Amino acid sequence: MASATHPLWRGTTPLVLASKSAARRALLEAAQLPVETLAVDVEERALEAEAVLRGAAPAEVAAVLARAKALAGSALCPGQLVIGADQTLALGEEAFHKPADRAGARDQIARLAGHTHALHSAIALARDGVVLFETVETARLTMRPLDANTLDAYLDAAGEAVTSSVGGYQLENLGIHLFERIEGDHAVILGLPLLALLAFLRRHGDLT
Repeated sequence: MASATHPLWRGTTPLVLASKSAARRALLEAAQLPVETLAVDVEERALEAEAVLRGAAPAEVAAVLARAKALAGSALCPGQLVIGADQTLALGEEAFHKPADRAGARDQIARLAGHTHALHSAIALARDGVVLFETVETARLTMRPLDANTLDAYLDAAGEAVTSSVGGYQLENLGIHLFERIEGDHAVILGLPLLALLAFLRRHGDLT
């Protein structure tokens, strides 16, 4: 299926991204991979609760959710490679979720300020109900200390976007102003271990 648009792709059908994440789709498209998106119905909080009861750490929770999304998508797209992805944010072993409102975002950022937290990004690739590949990669981000005025100024500038991402920030936008150190791959920070995915696709024969 190589073309001028996707010159390195050797697969017979496009990849399917079982996610509505614009950032993940943009990463795949920037790598000139053919990709379609599909919303899947996965009970994320229930799966997470079950995993936590089994003693799963935040990185393992991300893997469980990515796998569930890939399998759910593969059931709807026979014959196609389906990508499931998920990301968890953890301060130590405490996992965070998307804030419900500005107050929730303010509380999360205040708790992260001055500390290093982890972003665990998981990916699973499935076809016809079989997981062919999965991995979890971690980035570590150190947020600078923030006083109340600085925090409120950020929340005012970011607006409703603070509720769209766990931790109350989007690193690719205004959220970058909150940080003093970042350790990790940019794609992993955005929620997709892209280098690992590309390596698998080459081994699998779908990429040159």
